[in-house]
Amino acid sequence: MKKNLGPALALYPMPIAVIGAHVQNKPNWTLVAHVGIVSHDSVLVSLAKPHYINQGILENKRLSINLVNQSFLEKADYVGSVSGHKVDKSQVFDYSMSDQGVPIINDSPLVIEGSVVDVYEYENFDNFIVKIENTYVDEDKLNDQGKIDYQKVNPILFDFPNYEYLSLGQVVGKCLKLHDKKND
Repeated sequence: MKKNLGPALALYPMPIAVIGAHVQNKPNWTLVAHVGIVSHDSVLVSLAKPHYINQGILENKRLSINLVNQSFLEKADYVGSVSGHKVDKSQVFDYSMSDQGVPIINDSPLVIEGSVVDVYEYENFDNFIVKIENTYVDEDKLNDQGKIDYQKVNPILFDFPNYEYLSLGQVVGKCLKLHDKKND
């Protein structure tokens, strides 16, 4: 028998990412697990309104989404636990500037760069609709067909109900290939 947990947010685990943007002409970073797909070329980044980085995103309309793996999880956790209002986080990561002038974390195996095309305010959150302009992937994280191999990227996942970080599991099957084709 199932137990009703009420209106629990239960779509976890989700990959965590460090959002990068310029705030007052300096890179700033914050950790987030509220990133979702809006369409095939756009994502949503949801940040609580009090985040320091929001002002830079609203002003510049650009950001990076840096997937986190084990290699820099400790630093990612740190930028999620301190406020840019109180701490200068600009030098926490070794970073580069994209062609569009967005800070991207060198240690991140996969980085999405995009421009904010809409902002949807809901309750105490700024929800940024981001059009993907570039996706940067470490070459050793690609498969033989030149596609992203998430087993190699090995993104860290966040389990909100238990407040824990998880690692990606094993492949359990190929999408749209598990059913018995004889019964189609």
